[in-house]
Order: sequence, then structure tokens, then C-alpha cells
Amino acid sequence: MTLAVHNIEVVYEDVMLVVKGASIRVPRDGIVALLGANGAGKTSLLRAMTGLLDVHRGRVTRGHVSVDDQPIDVTRAPEVVRAGVSQVMEGRRIFVEFSVEENLRIGAYTRSRAGVADNLDRVYQMFPILGTRRGQRAGYLSGGEQQMLAIGRALMAEPRYILLDEPSLGLAPQVVERIRDLIVTIRDSGTGVLLVEQNAAMALSIADHGYVMENGRIVMDASAEALRDDEDIREFYLGAGTSAGSLREVKHYKRRKRWLS
Repeated sequence: MTLAVHNIEVVYEDVMLVVKGASIRVPRDGIVALLGANGAGKTSLLRAMTGLLDVHRGRVTRGHVSVDDQPIDVTRAPEVVRAGVSQVMEGRRIFVEFSVEENLRIGAYTRSRAGVADNLDRVYQMFPILGTRRGQRAGYLSGGEQQMLAIGRALMAEPRYILLDEPSLGLAPQVVERIRDLIVTIRDSGTGVLLVEQNAAMALSIADHGYVMENGRIVMDASAEALRDDEDIREFYLGAGTSAGSLREVKHYKRRKRWLS
């Protein structure tokens, strides 16, 4: 069982091509890391998968998305959620004036009322701090607690797959470790995870597979172990060197240097 993107092309304002024939697969029992610099097209790819492109004046002009081999209509976000795909957007996007529990209940809008209480219990078991603060306004939570709330809200829909966009952004190192462990717990509970992260070291430490995206294209596709061991990935994304430019430029430079020597 997989969440699959098949040769997706995304255009904004009918003129700006930002995703160029990207294909990825997220297994139900795995964590997949999607790496890339700012502006590579990662968030646009996630929006294409979850029906959020129209809000940003974008549209899919080629390709399709399928859940467990069934194509889904990615032009309507509620239908994507009903198909089993939830997204946690960059910046958390919680409702700061609402309580913790009100935020969580909003995440269950596609579920029957009868199952909401059970879903709340599961989220509170996974995030005990949210249970103790269920009546508190969400805007008073710390950054890490707000990230837990955003993830918990997405889990209220009982997704088969969850898309996490920069979940460690702006968090203290010890909180990042907690979020990393929670992502593993989500995977172990039977939900596939697509993890978009600038923190490549964290992402590859828990991922089973990874993709590298540059200028709207997938330029590398390998196991997380292979990516961790790749010299150019280590230099460009893991801080083991001082390379500038794109990963393709780094590889081209090294090939040219070997040819000239």
C-alpha cells in the first residue's frame, strides 16, 4: 500500500512551472524524507498532493496522485483527507484563539461524531501535555507544544498517510528530538510519513527512503542509508563541507575536476 505521486507538474498563475514531472512513493509502513533547498518545489509538491494549490493560484497540469492504487481528486482538500491523506503545514497554522481541544476537534471534521472521543483519547495518549492543557488557548502553548497540536490535529482524521512540512523549524534541539521520536511512533502505528525537512540529518536518521528535489525536479531517489553515505549529500545537505550551488553543480564540478586531473 502506497501514497504515490505520478509525474506531477504544477503551474502557478498559468505561467510559472514550479514542479516538473515529479514522482515519489510513500509506503504505508515507512518514513520518506524529501530534501531540498528553499524554493526547490517541496511545499508546492505537498500542496499538489493535498488539494491546497488552488488557494495559492496554482494547479496540477499533468500527472496524478493515488492512494493505495486508487487515483484521488486533488482539487478538493476535504476529499483528499477522506481518502486518507493529512498534511501538517509549515508554521503549524493552529487556531490560536481556540482551545487545544477545539483545535483537535476541527481536525476530525471528516469523521463521524461517534469516533471523535476515541480519536481524542489516542491523541492525548500520544501527546500527554495536550491532555493536561486541553482547555487552554492554543496561542499560549510553546512552539514545540503547538507543533504537537498541529500533528495531533492531523491525526484526528485517522490518516493512512501524513505529510509533515518542516516540523522541526524554529524548535530547540531537545524539542526536535521529541518531534523526531513522535514521527517514528506515528510510522510504527501504521501511518506512512512524508517528511519535508531542512534538517536533513534528522530526517535521514529516521527515514527509510529519501528523495532530493532541485528546481522542481527529483534529482536523487535512494534509500536513506545510501543518501547518508553519499559524499555529495553529506557535503551539500549534512554540513560536511562548504559547497555552494546546487547538488547537480557540485557533482558536475567534481566530475570536471577528475577529468582535468
